Amino acid sequence: MSFKISIYLPFILMTMLLLHVSCLLVDTIYNNNNNNPSEWEEGSGYYLPSSSGITNSRIDEMEADAWSMVQKNGNQFTVNGQPFYVNGFNTYWLMVFAVDASTRGKVTEVFQQASSVGLSVCRTWAFNDGQWRALQKSPSLYDEDVFKALDFVVSEAKKYKIRLILSFVNNWEAYGGKSQYVKWGKAAGLNLTSDDDFFSHPTIKSYYKSHVNTVLNRMNTVTNITYKDDPTIFAWELMNEPRCESDPSGDKLQNWIEEMAVYVKSIDPKHLVEIGLEGFYGPSTPNKLQNNPNTYAQQVGTDFIRNHQVLGVDFASVHIYPDSWISQPTAEAQVAFTKSWIQSHIDDAENFLGMPVVFSEFGVSTKDPNYTITFRNTLISTVYNTVLNSTKRGGGGGGTLLWQLFPEGTDYMDDGYAVVLSKSPSTSNIISIQSNRLNTFNSLCSWNCRWGCKKKHLMHNSLYHNEL
Repeated sequence: MSFKISIYLPFILMTMLLLHVSCLLVDTIYNNNNNNPSEWEEGSGYYLPSSSGITNSRIDEMEADAWSMVQKNGNQFTVNGQPFYVNGFNTYWLMVFAVDASTRGKVTEVFQQASSVGLSVCRTWAFNDGQWRALQKSPSLYDEDVFKALDFVVSEAKKYKIRLILSFVNNWEAYGGKSQYVKWGKAAGLNLTSDDDFFSHPTIKSYYKSHVNTVLNRMNTVTNITYKDDPTIFAWELMNEPRCESDPSGDKLQNWIEEMAVYVKSIDPKHLVEIGLEGFYGPSTPNKLQNNPNTYAQQVGTDFIRNHQVLGVDFASVHIYPDSWISQPTAEAQVAFTKSWIQSHIDDAENFLGMPVVFSEFGVSTKDPNYTITFRNTLISTVYNTVLNSTKRGGGGGGTLLWQLFPEGTDYMDDGYAVVLSKSPSTSNIISIQSNRLNTFNSLCSWNCRWGCKKKHLMHNSLYHNEL
């Protein structure tokens, strides 16, 4: 056996290498990642020398085919039937910046810079309720200029081959949130006693549903594509970090999630849906409460396993903030927590939920007294490497979204977690390496998955591990 393998090994390796190079070439054409796009673009297609034998119109057709909806197959995301593991980021304020011509360019800068390091998904807000530059001034009353700004964000994302996770509302008061909905309800004469009435009062729930319906059925004024039909949108998020502290049992929030997930799917069955949870374990899994960062986490009305078993929820979300969640201030303790927190949720996603999990917020604040750039890089690398261990075996660690990416000149929006790539070359390099690893895995799967992407062959296993 070993003698036969040794005879064919050079041929096999050369064939695999040529296939891999071909995949990467096609991937480069699809994603237009050349540092000087002007040398590639010609009209609406890409410039290719005539000797290539591929016409610009054919490339346009290939690209259109490639830009299809992200779907879920078991515990993996897929695009066109092939695995799609994510390295992404958050920039929550894109819509607000796009309203004003003087700041709109920052939206383009974010996408340009994110694309330059291979980031493929951005999470941002599709809400601003009753605030400055509000999208929704009052229930069902919208500012068309702000909606056009969101249209611009979606269209710019597509230009840079970045998909969007759009969140419908905030748990917190920033950008309005559930408290603004309750204020509207009180102004309408409703008897409301808590911001958590957002989750249970029929009228407030109707306000939320109306907003969801409006966004999903919005016709983009730039692309002329309805949001619910646009593959640029990776997924809908029900709420940013929902909590219902008035009901630690979790029943009130559970009922709301069950109702709203099905409601979104009734209008838009094509897109994925996620809740927006932080990942805290609740009463349904008392044996897992010890994994929470503190005892308070089990009292906020969320329940990671139970919440994600709801019909209509396609993947799980988890946030990671050891610098503010755990009492031990040491770097070692925070790194250890991060590893165990990630692994616990990957195991649960695979063994209990049967869905991917995205670590949709993580970072280190410069406002932390113990902050150093070295520690930030260590934590980011820890997140990436722990999730990558799942990726390498085709597991449920679906991806990560850094909180958060900023262009230069937006420091006044910084909550302490902003990463400005041009000012942080070491962090930028870590992000770029992770993107390359995931792109390599996804592109390898694009031909290897003809055999099921099960990687049973020892040689296939070696190639995956060496590439990653």
